Amino acid sequence: MDSTNVAVHSLFTEFDISLFKTGKHYHLYTKLGSHPMVLDGVEGCYFAVYAPNAQKLFVVGDFNQWKHDGYMLYSRWDGSGIWEGFIPGVKHGMVYKYKIFPHNYGRIRMKADPYAFKAEKPPKSGSIVWDIKYKWQDEEWLKNRPVVNAHNQPHTVYEMHFGSWRRNIEENRSLTYTEMADQLIPYLKEMAYTHVEFLPLAEHPYEPSWGYQVTGYFAASSRYGDPEELMLLIDRIHQEGIGVIMDWVPAHFPSDDFALATFDGSCVYEHPDRRKGFHPDWNTLIFNFGRPEIKSFLISNAFFWLEQYHIDGLRVDAVSSIAYLDYSRKEGEWEPNQYGGRENLDAIAFLQEFNTAVYGAFPGIQTIAEESTSYPMVSRPIYQGGLGFGMKWMMGWMHDTLDYFKREFIYRKFHQNDITFSIMYAFSENFMLALSHDEVVHGKASMIGKMSGDEWQKFANLRTLYAYMFTHPGTKLLFMGNDMAPYTEWNFTWQLDWDLLQYPSHQGLNNTVKALNQLYRKEKALHHFNFSPEGFKWVDAGDRNNSILITQRNSDIKNDVLLVICNFNVQPHADYKIGMDAQQSYELIFNSDDSQYWGSGFGIKPKVKTVKKEWHGRNHMLELDIPPISVTVYKLTSYKEDKPKEVVTKTSKKKVDKNRFTVLLS
Repeated sequence: MDSTNVAVHSLFTEFDISLFKTGKHYHLYTKLGSHPMVLDGVEGCYFAVYAPNAQKLFVVGDFNQWKHDGYMLYSRWDGSGIWEGFIPGVKHGMVYKYKIFPHNYGRIRMKADPYAFKAEKPPKSGSIVWDIKYKWQDEEWLKNRPVVNAHNQPHTVYEMHFGSWRRNIEENRSLTYTEMADQLIPYLKEMAYTHVEFLPLAEHPYEPSWGYQVTGYFAASSRYGDPEELMLLIDRIHQEGIGVIMDWVPAHFPSDDFALATFDGSCVYEHPDRRKGFHPDWNTLIFNFGRPEIKSFLISNAFFWLEQYHIDGLRVDAVSSIAYLDYSRKEGEWEPNQYGGRENLDAIAFLQEFNTAVYGAFPGIQTIAEESTSYPMVSRPIYQGGLGFGMKWMMGWMHDTLDYFKREFIYRKFHQNDITFSIMYAFSENFMLALSHDEVVHGKASMIGKMSGDEWQKFANLRTLYAYMFTHPGTKLLFMGNDMAPYTEWNFTWQLDWDLLQYPSHQGLNNTVKALNQLYRKEKALHHFNFSPEGFKWVDAGDRNNSILITQRNSDIKNDVLLVICNFNVQPHADYKIGMDAQQSYELIFNSDDSQYWGSGFGIKPKVKTVKKEWHGRNHMLELDIPPISVTVYKLTSYKEDKPKEVVTKTSKKKVDKNRFTVLLS
């Protein structure tokens, strides 16, 4: 078989190959894949693919009627496993695949390009030659990102599935990237979210996977438009001062025959040992994290999204399944590591290297781990033995809180610990409080469907839950629709029920989330110490009979203090007494029971101050009116400590005037 239509050409230097073979090539997408260019005055395309087990490898596509004769790539002389070559006449927009003849004379593979920047719209699976050209206009955002995206800033994230947020009803299709920019950005601004998080937008063939079974790691999904259109969406979001997070899936990939699985007849991307290379829960394959070439693939993919698409954060899916060898496996289905433990040492080293690399290269970005176990130090520095993530989802808080709010009011006094326990470990990691898509599917009920009580009580419960969440230490995430309280679970095949906002109950809930976003962003006391105990203090956690919690939040500014009163029961209280340490005055700044939120409008004083009376072992007492099923937030307006008492004693010295005293300050 000749290669007369393929010219010998390479973008690789010896240094590139060295980086690739040691797992350190973080810009591999600039070398592997398809790259339109002009070579010696001839327009064409350079192709390069890693297929170490290939005996012969051809490029087939629109340009040669899918016939491989004369279109074989050259195998590099250095044993790197890379096949490459320049094909004249291949241009931007042409569809192609690799036809791979395995070295062991096994079944011939027709494979999509793992590094393609664009893919055909599913169910088609071809790769598309694409020369990305976009002129960004978000310089101001990127310049300020290290400040506005820092840990001591507010992070209130709107998580969304692109295809089911809103649809073009007339044409029965999802919105395009461009259409989404026109409709999503006004909503994010109105609701005062600081970030939007997209469920995976890399190309995937199976719609019900919601994007979590990726086949085109470098290709933005063609369902919604071209790569440049996604860039335009992100650019416009940035220009409005809003960050963009994307779900990233290095944990596993599907076994579709056109994609990564047994790519060249051998296990190139997946681990060859099924105990490490197959995921029993999702019937997917697991990357071989110990193979340097695959580390280069994955980390360069993270670089690609952060660099080419200006993504501000990567939320890494299913970290637990990466970190543990026995994840979802029975005894005998996994093999301990060299030290006899259950940790996947290669995968842990990969995660640490990934975090080291991206934080070093992209100022102001964040990585966020979805880690559902108690794996230690997920969001702690690598030099301390941690995994190096910026944040971690607080799954324990989510489970305990939802369990609590499902309970009937009469039983809540027996479960006060469920709602207070989170503070015991709240500062052990940099936690993000997430009420995500996973909590409103598969029979778990919608958020409003989880709440106990009659209709009014359900909405009051949900308003209270959100207010408790936004006043709890940690950053915040709500899945789309959670801020409108649909009664049905999320359905990825249709759009959100936007008509709900015509009803006072749902609009009131939506207004509540908007007000909480604004409060969380405005009040430094709620976000400056997102992950540090200096910003939190218990005032009273012991009134279990009334299901009341009272906390204090503060910032690094003197006397910047908020008093948070959570009433998790239906009983309102008049003149509820709280012990305080000093003379203080407060002003009401949020009340989840306000009538604008579809609350009861229970009358409470907008301004309160302490009286000099001992209560609960403290020198002062504050009396408050507390609405039913509510969270109220008061801001400190004045603070004055009692003057020290003067203790007067006579001196015992001789020849001292009897009217002369020594004053001792207590």
